[in-house]
Amino acid sequence: MKEVEVWDHVLKWGLEKNPTLLPDPTTWSDDDFKMMKNTLQHCLPLIRFFSLSSDEFVQKIRPYKKLLNDQLYEELICSYLDSNSKPNDNILLPRYRNIDGIIDSKIVNLNIIALISRWIDKIDINSKFSYTREFYLPYKFELLLRGSRDGFTPKKFHRLCDNKPCTLTLIKVKGMEEIIGGYNPTVWKSPDGCGKYFEIKDSFIFSFKSKDNFKDPILSYVKNYSQALFYERNAGPTFDDDIDIYAEYDDDEDEDDNKNYDFIRCKQQSYEKKIRDTEDKFLIDDYEVFQILERDH
Repeated sequence: MKEVEVWDHVLKWGLEKNPTLLPDPTTWSDDDFKMMKNTLQHCLPLIRFFSLSSDEFVQKIRPYKKLLNDQLYEELICSYLDSNSKPNDNILLPRYRNIDGIIDSKIVNLNIIALISRWIDKIDINSKFSYTREFYLPYKFELLLRGSRDGFTPKKFHRLCDNKPCTLTLIKVKGMEEIIGGYNPTVWKSPDGCGKYFEIKDSFIFSFKSKDNFKDPILSYVKNYSQALFYERNAGPTFDDDIDIYAEYDDDEDEDDNKNYDFIRCKQQSYEKKIRDTEDKFLIDDYEVFQILERDH
């Protein structure tokens, strides 16, 4: 059930408890609002008001402004209008809904996927309240590759993921809870010979502190379009140096199709922000690549 529907049911119950009130709140006196607020005193703290969209807020909450305390109402207004406003620690997260068929991931949950889906569609990308909004899930994510299942070689990545449009890469950093990843709105390729850059405008990369800590993610859109992606037979899903992942070979070493990735680093280059505090190389615990598809509603 959507949060706005929960709110509608709470109001309906409140009206049943107060049969002298008309359904239209514009007809209520201050005493009427006090009576309804007293009736709903144990329900109001459980409503996830910040999960509502701006339209839902205007249409469904604003007419009942006097039921909310002044501080809460002001914070709600700021969450929609002030991009610099920050949520406090007491805000209830969206109701978790286990929706089948969205994604099969060992690395992230639906909270993170809902945020990434907003970033793909450029919804609330500058709002610090995005993680408090109701789940936005217009896509399903079809698993193409999982390192722990399919291996960690560039060869397997290209065999399973090349020429599949619109992919999401998720990487779990070894020895940490940190998650990094990137969105590629076009395809991956493995050209013969030297690697080459590919120009694209809407790709982005990101990082989360952990699977369950999605309050302060780093989102970084591409700024140097001409080097947004890098294609090479020995590379994995590479977003220039910003997420650089490949199997490294010495000059006198024969290339081995079964060699695992051994060079993985994030160094800010073609994207707006750095997504890690360090440029040191690191190992990965697991990684997943998904193709993003429209959901059937």
